[in-house]
Amino acid sequence: MATVRHHGLLAMKNPFRLFVVLILLSGLPSARSAPNVVLFVVDDQGLDAGCYGNQVIQTPHLDQLAREGTRFLNAFCTTASCSASRSVILSGRHNHATGQYGHMHGYNNFHTRPDVLSLPVLLSSAGYRTASVGKYHVQPEAIYRFDHYLKGNQGGSRNPVTMANLCEAFIRSDPEQAFFLYFCTSDPHRGGGFATDQPHAPNYFGNHQPYQGVKEVPYRPEEVIVPSYLPDTPECRAELAQYYQSVSRIDQGLGRLVDILKAAGQYEDTLILYLSDNGIAFPGAKTTLYEPGMRLPLIVRSPHQAHRNIVTSGLVSWVDLTPTILDFAGIAIDEVAHKGKPYRFHGRSFLSILSQPQPEGWATVFASHTFHEITMYYPMRVIRTERFKYLLNLAHQLPYPFASDLFASPTWQATLRTDAAHYGRRRVSAYLHRPRHELYHLEADPDEVVNLAENPEYEKTLHSLQRRLRAFQEQTGDPWIVKYRYE
Repeated sequence: MATVRHHGLLAMKNPFRLFVVLILLSGLPSARSAPNVVLFVVDDQGLDAGCYGNQVIQTPHLDQLAREGTRFLNAFCTTASCSASRSVILSGRHNHATGQYGHMHGYNNFHTRPDVLSLPVLLSSAGYRTASVGKYHVQPEAIYRFDHYLKGNQGGSRNPVTMANLCEAFIRSDPEQAFFLYFCTSDPHRGGGFATDQPHAPNYFGNHQPYQGVKEVPYRPEEVIVPSYLPDTPECRAELAQYYQSVSRIDQGLGRLVDILKAAGQYEDTLILYLSDNGIAFPGAKTTLYEPGMRLPLIVRSPHQAHRNIVTSGLVSWVDLTPTILDFAGIAIDEVAHKGKPYRFHGRSFLSILSQPQPEGWATVFASHTFHEITMYYPMRVIRTERFKYLLNLAHQLPYPFASDLFASPTWQATLRTDAAHYGRRRVSAYLHRPRHELYHLEADPDEVVNLAENPEYEKTLHSLQRRLRAFQEQTGDPWIVKYRYE
């Protein structure tokens, strides 16, 4: 049995229905006294937006959202893989504790454990009407159940404009009841065959067909900005141009959704969070816990913010999303219980720092990655502070595994074909073969190429971070804690 207290509203779980809401009739406020929530999750976008300093890519709607809310400089996924990361986003727990170690689909078939409480179920039990549109990518459905699944739009989850249009009826259906909308695009993930205007040019970012309501924004390879972790090659530039186009398509969907909220009179009463599940789909980013894989965009616009156009340096991670949304919804997260026992989240609410450029007490995040595809076993645990990052590679004896689409990318294939020594600023050999311990001074070495783990000058720093990381693993029930005993 699970209970959650929301403004005095009590929900209980029974075996016949996931949650039955019992309203205590004692003059309590209605569910509509809680504001709406839109959780807008994109697929594989890095820090590539105008509001994050990229002067080439066109993201006017996201930039406007940032001006009206808070832009996080240091927001991190905890695992750089789609399904695993989404289980964290929707549960507030690290994936080593949810059991969603990697992808759920196909032969991968990872599942979330039955004792996990999810965000949509908790909100539904508190009186919210809930809907999912676009990419879902977690299982089982009973754990992540929504009241409504919005389907049938042209272009599927690669057309965020028609996705937004599909949400309009749900948004307007009951103005007196608060809603939670989980809006997930498949852009800018790789996939999509070939570009129609370049039949012989491979395109892996969905720009292969027209999308209703979308005005495509093409980019020239010579104008893109190649980040330092990628090689400045023709192949990489061509792919980045396709990726930019996919990101600009997302931006139009965000703009359309905001227009719908405004037309329905709901915008000023809605919390909007925009984020990516993990880093850009290139080797060196996605599937790794280096900065490009885990440091991601997070824009939050709250109707309750005292100040707007805030840029905050506080370190937050995706385990903080569910506690933050529950806090915003008025749900007392310390009173959530499961089968009569307190249910503990691994994160905490960051609502209190939305107006604080340099908040105190937000200086550390942890990460835990084990699989992407089931063939990609490479468990990594990370502690990241304002100045340092320590990575523990628990299977360092193995060569670093590749996601199938990243290995097939023209960018990586060109690296192999030319037998290049470096991939971006990292040596290819160092990317493929990693030591057990990696320590980086992020201020002096933002590209994470100078490993200080064996440098005597940083011995105290290393040991301190190692102790803190082990304590985190113990506190969060990490099964890989046994590695300390047997290795």
